Amino acid sequence: MRALLLVLDSVGIGHAPDAADYEDSGANTLGHILEQMPELRLPGLDSLGLGEILSFGRATLRGADEMSHQRLDRVSPYQASFGKMQERSAGKDTTTGHWEIAGVILDEPFAVYERFPDDLVHAIERDARVQFIGNYARSGTTILEELGGEHVRTGKPILYTSADSVLQIAAHEEVIRIDRLYDICEVARQHADRYRIGRVIARPFAGPEGSFARTSRRHDFSMEPPRTILNAIREENFPVIGVGEISDIFAGQAITESFPTNDNADGMKQIEEIWRTLETGLVFANLVDFDMLHGHRRDVAGYAGALEEFDRWLGTFIPKVLPADLVIITADHGNDPTHRGTDHTREQAPLFVIHNDAARDLGTRETFADVAATLSDAFALAEPWAIGASFLPRVEAHDETNA
Repeated sequence: MRALLLVLDSVGIGHAPDAADYEDSGANTLGHILEQMPELRLPGLDSLGLGEILSFGRATLRGADEMSHQRLDRVSPYQASFGKMQERSAGKDTTTGHWEIAGVILDEPFAVYERFPDDLVHAIERDARVQFIGNYARSGTTILEELGGEHVRTGKPILYTSADSVLQIAAHEEVIRIDRLYDICEVARQHADRYRIGRVIARPFAGPEGSFARTSRRHDFSMEPPRTILNAIREENFPVIGVGEISDIFAGQAITESFPTNDNADGMKQIEEIWRTLETGLVFANLVDFDMLHGHRRDVAGYAGALEEFDRWLGTFIPKVLPADLVIITADHGNDPTHRGTDHTREQAPLFVIHNDAARDLGTRETFADVAATLSDAFALAEPWAIGASFLPRVEAHDETNA
């Protein structure tokens, strides 16, 4: 079995039933981008059934008729099964979404802080032998404008957070070496667990004052997850290959190889190269630009451009998927760039499943963990994953794997 699980970070498809509890009523990342960018065309996603799961109907997708030549005279107009998924875990952050996709449901959300407790900050400073500046919530670009110069003059790393469950430490690469920054973050991770902070993130930057820019050597230090479907697949000797932030999100657990990426384009290139030679196993990839570069910055046009770039690549990748392969495309949360604030939004996730030429309506799934149950069936694991319901009939999945 060869499978690809691809998470389009933050590409939500409409507010979840409990969105009001998160002050996210009305959020719809993809829908609102399509409304505000009337020339945006996504023929690749449309060919998978995107129009069927948009809350305002297929007609909103411009250029849908232009896809007719790509439908290969199939009985169904779509090349995939399609649906939506609702998150059962509490929270709306990256770690929670990915862990639920991998079969772990969290009843208690990770903690979010406007300012980190003094006890935590002092413990990190003591053990890492540093003194921080900052310790408040800001966007990554704003914090460099406000404190970057002071950091360069004093050598003190910048501590900050955001609306997500993250403890971020920024340092100029010419002031604090990258390995030293990582060491500081390792110490922070050791203390962050008891405060239920999902991720500690090293945020290196470079350049002169007034033109500071974050570099590509970001590194995430996540809390270790409970046992996931990734462990179950690895235990049966299948490779589990992470692309992008996956290894970081799962603290390296069950990942046999990891391919960090610089951006979405690099991620798509890595997926294609791995897929070309992979005979069996799971490729688990995350494309983060949607969220990091555009959602948090409320950049509608940039988000639309990133969607177009992905969609063009998708059109070239689909022909490389064999009938027996399994490709699942989904998201981990929303980040509606038209919504108030700069936080993630509590949304349903789109779901597209390419497998065996099937094109079924999968409905609205009750949990992201249905993905884990589906992978369990696809890889014919000795013990089915206990959480979630597979998209595939179990007999079919076992027959294909043992053929």
